[in-house]
Amino acid sequence: MMNTNDTPKTLLEAVKFFSDFEHCRKFMVAARWPDGVVHCPTCNSDHVAYLANARIWKCYGKHERPKFSLKVGTIFEDSPIPLEKWLPTVWFLVNCKNGISSYELSRALGVTQKTAWFMLHRVRLAMRSVGFGKMFGEIEVDETFIGGKARNMHEERREEQIKGRGATGKTAVLGFLRRGGEVRAQVVPNRKKHTLESMVRNHVTPNSAVYTDALPSYEDLDNECIHQVVDHAVEYVRGRVHTNGLENFWSLLKRGIKGTYVSVEPFHLARYLDEETFRYNNRDNEEIGDSGRFALALAQIVGKRLTYDELTGKAAMEKQRRMEN
Repeated sequence: MMNTNDTPKTLLEAVKFFSDFEHCRKFMVAARWPDGVVHCPTCNSDHVAYLANARIWKCYGKHERPKFSLKVGTIFEDSPIPLEKWLPTVWFLVNCKNGISSYELSRALGVTQKTAWFMLHRVRLAMRSVGFGKMFGEIEVDETFIGGKARNMHEERREEQIKGRGATGKTAVLGFLRRGGEVRAQVVPNRKKHTLESMVRNHVTPNSAVYTDALPSYEDLDNECIHQVVDHAVEYVRGRVHTNGLENFWSLLKRGIKGTYVSVEPFHLARYLDEETFRYNNRDNEEIGDSGRFALALAQIVGKRLTYDELTGKAAMEKQRRMEN
């Protein structure tokens, strides 16, 4: 395993540190195989040899893919971008409070904006929080809408998308915050009662204290939870009954989207939620710090894959086309 004293602590140190492939190799090996024993991603055998000149390993098991690199089986697989650029990208995204735009990253790494955009989405996949079962204790539940402001849209797009007032043309997002613990956020199709109630049942244990606003869709939660409501038309706080923690999270989320990313398509919104919840859930742990958040994200890169066709929806469209034919 790598000596923790060698781990970079700041962005400048990270950029310098990972400019050396040998540092990248040691760090990736420690992240993927904490015991220091490299295993073949195809057959899991440890009977492998490192070919230094080619920067790959060779497995002596009998299968079609005996040679593999550090990228195989991770979010980096099949990418021509070297680890010397991938690892600083991970550091950028997990530690920049408001995120980093693909244009800014493309200038920093010397890659195209399209490539930088694809790289950032792959890293967001690694930042996805799986969750540890249902939440318990005091839970704040709230919903918000994400979408562009009408005054910032082109006239034709505004006429096409904005057909009413308020949330029309925007995407609904539901959030859960366990006080003193984690936050979760998920895109939902609507704010109807059956939608929100089923989501609460999936994420919250019965008899937990649940705090919501006065939206009628939450009214039947009284049968399963200790449900208390704060009516924002009258007040925002009544003792411990409030949703201010989630309101703070929504503020951070929207600040990042409006200030850094400017425009996010609904199709991609879930990955931006993954990004923001990862940073929020690991924001206050001083023992973790920037290097700890980076190591945590890197520990989640294995077994995840996002192709460009999947990212752009081409894979789904091709599947639908084949089904129709």
